[in-house]
This record gives sequence, structure tokens and C-alpha cells, in this order.
Amino acid sequence: MSKNNKAVIYTRVSTEKNTQETSLVRQEEELRNYAEKMNYQVLRAFQDQHSGYEVEREGLLEMLDYIKENNVPALFVQDETRLGRGNARMAVLHLLQKNGTIVYSLNNAGPLSLNEMDTMLLEILAIVEEYQRKIHNAKIKRGMKRAVENGYRPEKNIKNRHLHEGRERIDVPIEEIVNLRNKGLTFHEIASTLRGLGFQVSKATVHRRYTEYMEELED
Repeated sequence: MSKNNKAVIYTRVSTEKNTQETSLVRQEEELRNYAEKMNYQVLRAFQDQHSGYEVEREGLLEMLDYIKENNVPALFVQDETRLGRGNARMAVLHLLQKNGTIVYSLNNAGPLSLNEMDTMLLEILAIVEEYQRKIHNAKIKRGMKRAVENGYRPEKNIKNRHLHEGRERIDVPIEEIVNLRNKGLTFHEIASTLRGLGFQVSKATVHRRYTEYMEELED
């Protein structure tokens, strides 16, 4: 295994008692030694003094963001309960699996060992998420199809077509919101249609901009 392999460490204790801080230090020392033996370079270490049944843990959330932003391939923990307990544990494992991050457990002396039920649940979560993406994309296509059927021509109406592809468009085109609303589309369908065209807007934003625009006309 190459020394270029990158990893992070996560440690957790359940309470904020001062006596638990010794456990955090010990966990990190043991995990750093373990990672070094596995030829991994530890980039950062994250820790929490919080119940494992909760997901609102500052260290955990910061770690998940760091792993995603830096494509960290490995995470070292003392055991699976450090990541969480109950549903919180499965949620964290699911996010790590999506990122392709291998979890190494000191207690397992290798990659985290999951039982058959956990493995099956993670597979189900992955399938559900995939179909959620398909449903979301179908809604965008449906909204666009309905708009076009009602005479909407994005290639003629949408401004800033000269922008490079993939660039996020911040400005919300109020004239297009009004146009689509007049054609009978719901705010949800308008938001889906605009997202399909590259405008990162939510249903709430579309509704707010439309309401503000109509109020300005009345003044």
C-alpha cells in the first residue's frame, strides 16, 4: 500500500466530562499508530464529546464535509460505535459509502465488518436514493415538456446563453417565472424547469420572487 494514501481520524466519547478527554487523546494516538502501520498519511483528526444517537455533532459534520471536499479514501475509528449508534450510525455509514470511503476499525484490525442486516440496509438505502434521483430528473423533464407544450421556448427566452456550460447562474429570471406562471405551471414545476436550464432555484425562491414582483406591480 502506498504512503500516498490519505486518511482522516474520528474519535468520540459520549459525554463532555473532563475525564473523557483522556479517552479522546488515547483513541487518537492509537489510531495514528494504526494508520501509520497501514501506510496511510493522516490529514486531519476530528473528535466529538456527544451522544452517538445524534447526528448533529460538530466534529462529525466537519469530518463528512472534509472527506467529500477532499475525496479522502479512508477513515480510521476505534470501532463502529464511534461513528454513531442506531439510525445515526447507518446514516453516517451510508454517506461514507456514497463517497467511496473505506472505514478502518482498530477493533476489527481492518476494514469495518458489517453484519448481514446492516449490509442489506445500506444496499436498500442506495437503491432508494437512486430512484429518488430518477424521480427528481423525471419531474424536471415533465415540467420542461409541459412548458414547451404551452409555447415556452427556452432558447429564445432565457438570457445569458453566452455563459459557459456548467457555470451556475445566480440571477433568477423573474420574467420567465411570470411567463411560466401565466402558462399554468405550479411554482414547483417552474422551479424544476429552471433548474433543468441551469438556474439553481428552489420552489420557495420562485414563489417569493413572483410574489415580490406582483406586489411591485400593484404599488
